[in-house]
Parts: sequence; C-alpha cells; structure tokens
Amino acid sequence: MAVRRKNRLLATALPYLQVFSVFVSFERTLDQRFRKYLMSAYVAYAIAILLVVFYESYENILSINLEVVEYNLEDFTKVMGNIQKALLSVVALCNHLNMLFNYRRLGGIYEEIANLETEIEDASQYFGGQKHRTSFRMRLNIKIGLGLVVIMVVLPRCTYESMGPFLTSTNKTVTEFILVMQQFKALEYCVFVMLVHELLLLLRHTLQQLQLELVDCQDRDMLQALCVALKRNQRLVGQIWRLVNELGSYFSLPMIMLFLYNCVTILHMINWAYINTFIENDCCEFERFWVCLLLLLNLLYTCYLSQRCTDTYNSFPRILHQIRCNSINFSTLTMGLKEYLLQMQHLKIFFSCGGFFNINLKYCGGVVITLMGYIIILLQFKMQAIAQKKYSAALS
Repeated sequence: MAVRRKNRLLATALPYLQVFSVFVSFERTLDQRFRKYLMSAYVAYAIAILLVVFYESYENILSINLEVVEYNLEDFTKVMGNIQKALLSVVALCNHLNMLFNYRRLGGIYEEIANLETEIEDASQYFGGQKHRTSFRMRLNIKIGLGLVVIMVVLPRCTYESMGPFLTSTNKTVTEFILVMQQFKALEYCVFVMLVHELLLLLRHTLQQLQLELVDCQDRDMLQALCVALKRNQRLVGQIWRLVNELGSYFSLPMIMLFLYNCVTILHMINWAYINTFIENDCCEFERFWVCLLLLLNLLYTCYLSQRCTDTYNSFPRILHQIRCNSINFSTLTMGLKEYLLQMQHLKIFFSCGGFFNINLKYCGGVVITLMGYIIILLQFKMQAIAQKKYSAALS
C-alpha cells in the first residue's frame, strides 16, 4: 500500500511490516486486472509455502515416531509429538488464509492509522505541535529490531540439535525457517500495538496542553475554542478504540494459533527434556530450556506492549478529572468533560483475540500458571509410569 510522506509513523513501520507479511494490501487505485495478477501471484506463493510446510510436518512426524520406537517410549509421547508437529501445518495454513481473506481489512487498518496521524498532527498545531520525544524509529529498532535478531539467531541455534537424529540437515534447516517465520507473527502484532500506542501518546500530549490552556482561562471565545478542541480529541480517541477492535479482528486467528503452538511446544520440549535425563550423552538439555524460555518470552513481550498501550489509554480519565477540578465553571466545558468521561467509561480498550482472551500481562500470568500446572501433571504422570515399570520388572 502506498504511504504518503507526511505519515511518518506508518512510513517508519512499513519496512518491518513488509518483512513480516509479504502480502500486505493492494493499492485501491491499481488497475483491476493488475490487482488480480497480484492475487494470483500470492495464491501461488502461499500454495508453494504451504506444500513445503506440509512436507516438513510429515518428515518431523516420521522422525518423532522413529525416536519413540528407538527409545521404547509410551504412546503419550508419540501423540504429543505428533500434535506438536502437525500444528506447524495448521498455524501456517491459518496465517495464509487470514492474509488471503482479510487483506482488505488490513488495508483499511493502514488507511485508518494514516488518517489518524494526520488528524492528530493537525489538532496539535494549535498548541505548538508535539513535544520532542525519542525517535519512533529508534524505539521501533530497539523493541522490534532486537526481537528480530534474537529470534533469527537464538531460536535456530537452540532448535537444530533438539530436532533429533532422524531428520536430515536440510529438513532441520527448512523446519527452523518455518519456526522463525511463525514467531514473527507476534512481532508483526507488536508493531501495530506500538503504532496505536504512539497515536495515544500524541493524543494524550494534546490533552495535557488543553489542560494547561484551560487553567484560569476567562475569555469566553477562547473557552469555546478549547471546548471544540476537547471534542475533537474525544472523537479521535473513539477512532483509536475502533482501530484496536479492527486489529483484534484481523489478528484473532493468528494470535490464537501462536499462543496454542507455543504452549504445546513448551510442554513437548519439557516432556523430551525429562525423557533425555535417562539417556546418556544428551547434548540438548540446555537448548530445550532456551527454546522454552524464548517461546514464552515472545508471548510475554506481546502481552507487555499491549498492557503498556492499555495503561496509556486508561490514563486519559485522570487528566480529564484534573481538567474538571482546575478549570473554571463553564457549562459547555462541563458537559463536554462529562461526555468524554462517559465515553472513556464505556469504550474500554482490550487487545482481544476475537473475544477468546485478552492479550495483557494478566492473561500472560494465567498462561504461565496453567503451563506450570500441566507441567506438574505431566511430570507426575511420567514418574508414575516409570515407577510402575520398575515395580513390574521387580516382580518378574
């Protein structure tokens, strides 16, 4: 999608988004025939990628089944391993179908972000523009760029040996590429969360400038103009609320599948870590630990950025209450503040996955606690099975 030069935020984030998602959106002014060619090219690309993913999932399932037979393991390990390997294909299929059928929604999200930035910048010009802050490009490079480097460097380093001895080096390399691309979905989501957060920070700064202007303001015409600016600020906050809902609708399926895959993979890794404690010369003990930690941190980072954005949005009512307490009694202003506070009370921001769960630190804590519960049950189940085998061997 073409980005106007004055849309600084979107132009800064677009290179990252193009890396994360090849099929971003189509320019509405493109010729209809050319748009069909792009659609056909993407469908061909998606089919090719999915065929590779399906093949690698099949190879990984064969490999895990051979390991189960080699070490004479129980069926529980075989079932868990097959589910974890099959999820590779399920996650890839969901991501590509989501991009294929929701590209118009994604294009609308881009346009909404661009329009919001333009309107917020125009609204802030009355108050001397926005204050100088750390470059958005620098913050994006730190928060997203470093995440890219960690996932691309650490994840393949830790997963290569832990894939087992029955996979060829080529299959391991392709599987690592698939794993990295799937974890990028969390960072893609984080870029949009950072864009929303930046828009909220710009609006909050404008609201704080309004607060300063309203202190001891006696001129009636000036008060009327400030009330109009307050109403405009309120309308832009409502647009951001709708934008967050659109993001939740677009990313609901990919994020649900990412959370599911990471959690199942962590349980699978811990299961094999426990099994390999009884195998001599196991070289993957620490690698499996780092894979589990990285997958969990990827989810935690997504929840952390979403929580920061939500906290910024929730700081608006406090500023409105301060304006109400410190400004003079003006009926239009009082009614405007009441309406703004009522809107903030009813339009709460939730980074939600289609209503299934909210992406925040509270939910992430719930995920960690649930994982710990399943890990305890898993280890108890494994220890009980080993005890029964030893008891049966002693009786025989």
